[in-house]
Amino acid sequence: MHTKSHIVPKRLLLIVHHRPNRSPGQRFRIEQFLPRLEKAGYEVTFSNIISENDDRTFYSHGHYFGKLMFVIKSFFHRMKDVRRAKNFDLVFVYREAYMLGTTIFERKIAKSGVPMIFDFDDSIWLNDTSEGNQNLAWLKRTEKTNEICHYATLVSVGNQYLADYAKQFNDNIFILPTVINTNYHKPTEKKPHNGICIGWTGTQPTLKHYETAFPVLKRIKKKYGDKVYFKVIMNSKTWQSEIPDTKIVQWSAENEIEELCEFDIGIMPLPDDKWSRGKCGFKGLQCMALELPVVMSPVGVNKDIIDEGKNGFLADTEDEWVKKLSALIESEDLRREIGKNARQTVEERFSVTAWEDKVVETFDQTIKK
Repeated sequence: MHTKSHIVPKRLLLIVHHRPNRSPGQRFRIEQFLPRLEKAGYEVTFSNIISENDDRTFYSHGHYFGKLMFVIKSFFHRMKDVRRAKNFDLVFVYREAYMLGTTIFERKIAKSGVPMIFDFDDSIWLNDTSEGNQNLAWLKRTEKTNEICHYATLVSVGNQYLADYAKQFNDNIFILPTVINTNYHKPTEKKPHNGICIGWTGTQPTLKHYETAFPVLKRIKKKYGDKVYFKVIMNSKTWQSEIPDTKIVQWSAENEIEELCEFDIGIMPLPDDKWSRGKCGFKGLQCMALELPVVMSPVGVNKDIIDEGKNGFLADTEDEWVKKLSALIESEDLRREIGKNARQTVEERFSVTAWEDKVVETFDQTIKK
C-alpha cells in the first residue's frame, strides 16, 4: 500500500483461520472490505493458522496425530500474535482466535489495551462442528463466545438475532449484514443449457440444509422430468446426490460467478432452529446479486431480505416450495422480473458499496475508544 509520507498508517491485525479467498464467511465479513480500508489508511497484516496442507488434515476424518501437530503449531502462532498485538492500532478477530475452547489469546489481547473487534455471522455459541471432527466437538467449549464478546471493544454481527445474543455480554454492538461485492457479482450472459437449472451453493457442513429440500426436489423432478435439472456448487466432489440429474461442481474462485450464472433459480432451504436463525442469508444474496430469482426458507434474516413475490419467494411447507418453484419454472418472464428486483435489493441494502464507508467509520471509532 502506498501512503504519503506524512500520513501515519493505522495498523490492523486480522486474526482469522483461513488463508485469503478460502473461506466464504471470511471473504464476505472482512476480506472484501480490505481495499476500502487500505484506501482509508489501514495497513493490514493477515494472520491465518490453516494452510492449504492443513486443510486436508484438519477437515478429514481421523488423522489425529496430524491434527494434534496442527493444534500445537497454531497455539504458538497465536502466542506470536499476542506478543505483537501491542504494535497494532486495532485487532480484528473473525469467529475465534483458536479452534479449541480456550479464550487465552483474546483475553491477553484485551489486556494489552489494543482495541479489538470480534466479528461473527453464525450462532457460534451453539456446537456445529464439521463432519470430520464430530467426535472432537467436546474440545470446542462453545460458551467461549460469551467471553470473547466480553473482552472485545466492539462486537460486529451479521443480524439482529446475533446482536440480541451479543448484547448480553457487551453494549457496543455493530450490525453489519453479510454483504455482496456487486462489481464482482455481476450477471453474465447465460450459456445455453437444456432445461431449467435449480441451484444451491455451500460448503460440506451446510449440505445438511440442502438435503432438507430433497423431498421437494424429488417432487419437482417427477412433475417436470427433463425440463429441470439441479446443480450443487461446493468445496468437495466426493458427495453424491440422491436426486437424479444433479450436476456437482467443485467451487473455485476463478469460475465461481460463471458457475453460479448457470442457475435459473437459486434455493436456500433451512431448518427453523437456533443455529439457522443466526444465518445471514448469504447464499440467497449471492444469487440475488446475479439477477437470479430465489426461493428461501422463512428463517431468520431471510424474512427481512425477501419482499414476497417482488424480489424473491419464501417457502415453509413442502407444498409451498413446490408451488413457488413451479411458478418460476413455468415463467421466464417471472424469473426475469424477480431477478432484476433482487439485484436492486442487493445494490441498495446488501452491497459492499452501501456499507464500506460505515465499516471504515466504525473501525476508526473503535481505535479512538
